[in-house]
Amino acid sequence: MQISFTDQMGRQVVCPKRPLRIISLVPSQTELLVDLGLEEYIVGVTKFCIHPKHLRMSKKVVGGTKKISLAKIEAIKPDIILCNKEENTKEIVESLEKLYPVHVSDINDLEDSLDLIMQYGTIFNKLFSATKIVSTIRNEANSFKDFIKDKHTKKVAYLIWKDPYMAAGQGTFIDHMLTLNKYENVFKDNLRYPETTLEEIKKLNPDLLLLSSEPFPFKREHIDEIKKIMPSTTVELVDGEYFSWYGSRLLDAFIYFKSLHY
Repeated sequence: MQISFTDQMGRQVVCPKRPLRIISLVPSQTELLVDLGLEEYIVGVTKFCIHPKHLRMSKKVVGGTKKISLAKIEAIKPDIILCNKEENTKEIVESLEKLYPVHVSDINDLEDSLDLIMQYGTIFNKLFSATKIVSTIRNEANSFKDFIKDKHTKKVAYLIWKDPYMAAGQGTFIDHMLTLNKYENVFKDNLRYPETTLEEIKKLNPDLLLLSSEPFPFKREHIDEIKKIMPSTTVELVDGEYFSWYGSRLLDAFIYFKSLHY
């Protein structure tokens, strides 16, 4: 049975039949599919789809998020391909949509993520699972809002990359999650992921400098390096997946956030 729907980019997508062979080109969306009970229908993933760990051993790896193999995709004959505006390139989407139905997500905040979960629930006939996940996330988010409401706001810089240093700025899901944590992003006037230096960060005078575990894997040694330039700033390592992965990763995110404030 043909189905049609509008994705988060406002694109009309038509599938000749209900999609049962899924390729996901976004790690957090791959994890969401599994938690919705769709693992058996996933036929292709990226090399960065690390959750759950066994998935890359049982599914076809068709490339990364920025570079894919069309030949590998064609060989597994997907019914639908799932992309994301930020994770994947416009060129990838345009090349794939000539051959297959392509759903593109656009996630800027918590509500966008919950909307995506419900979209997948509708498209893949998993509304019960999707509704349960969304309800649980909303309850955890509301609990966290009560927990955080009396906490003092802190000025924060959040680094995602080194050589050059890059920070999370305005218009990112990370920035939204920082705001939920009552962290005032010192790069809030910069769009997306601006390059920066430790000297510039020092001038912005954050109370807290957060070093993400991904995409660059910051380690303890990097704290020591930064403290030489910014001795009075608190520098902490954080699990970047809880700040940047949307979908079902949010089920545990707010519990993790609480731990950061104790």
